Amino acid sequence: MRNLAANMLTILIAIGVAIVIVIGIARQQYSAPGPLAEETVVLLPRGATATSASELLEKAGAIDNPVIFRLAARYTDQAANLKYGEFRVPAGASMQEILALLVAGSNVQHKITIAEGLTSWEVVKVLSGSDLLTGEISAVPPEGSLAPETYFVARGQDRMELLQRMQEAQSARLAEVWKNRAGDLPVSTPEEALILASIVEKETGQAAERPQVASVFINRLRRGMRLQSDPTVIYGITRGEGTLDRGLRRSELDKATPYNTYMIDGLPPTPIANPGLATLEATVNPAETNFIYFVADGTGGHVFSTNINEHNRNVARWRKIERGKKKKKN
Repeated sequence: MRNLAANMLTILIAIGVAIVIVIGIARQQYSAPGPLAEETVVLLPRGATATSASELLEKAGAIDNPVIFRLAARYTDQAANLKYGEFRVPAGASMQEILALLVAGSNVQHKITIAEGLTSWEVVKVLSGSDLLTGEISAVPPEGSLAPETYFVARGQDRMELLQRMQEAQSARLAEVWKNRAGDLPVSTPEEALILASIVEKETGQAAERPQVASVFINRLRRGMRLQSDPTVIYGITRGEGTLDRGLRRSELDKATPYNTYMIDGLPPTPIANPGLATLEATVNPAETNFIYFVADGTGGHVFSTNINEHNRNVARWRKIERGKKKKKN
């Protein structure tokens, strides 16, 4: 009996020693440099488990013992904390380092640029067409509520989450520029400033002109003149869903709609696009001018005037330039 007990004790000790050795080897392998000869990018899908992650990593050549990786993830209570996305795994990264990467979140960022002056419908179209993003967009956000900017996103980010970021950014921008606005503006709320900024944004593509264009509309509002902005009429026709792809018809300019600023007094009921930060700033801090008219100058910019006679001469020059362009095309 004593011999049997002694033998069992010896066996148990041997098993214990073996377990300690195995654990020591596993720990060594877990923290040792990995097999990757050069950096690689691994895409971890949504809902990935420690098992599926270890298989992906093994297939990518980032680890050579998926069992140890899985056990370590579970032992350290990190198995449930794995993030989806793209991960740039450095050459020679250990399993311990790789697990830390997967828990911290994607370290690969992509750019999505939203141009100034896009309508909310156009922004949704851009995001819906991006294969970087996931999820459905349930509704087009209110016009003007999205901040044009270059956004850095991880592959697999939800589209609605990105739209929320854009809305939060635009709300913060509007609050800041309104706080720093010039005195005696003919707009009484941040929402009215946003509407006016969207018109300025659509009227000129040249950054240097924005304060002058803004001054024209500010001066018109102060004098009780109608804004007479073509982009507002166009928005009333398209509702921001694409471009008109033709000139405005006389009947459209004469038709009374909420967005026809040739027919209505003051501002249209909503923004007509998503203005950028520089345009918001220019709108609430316009140039100090007496300009009340402007027309294209043929170079991509505009020429400004303080009275109708001067404006008519500028319009005549513009039309002459336009006729010359048509002759060259023909």
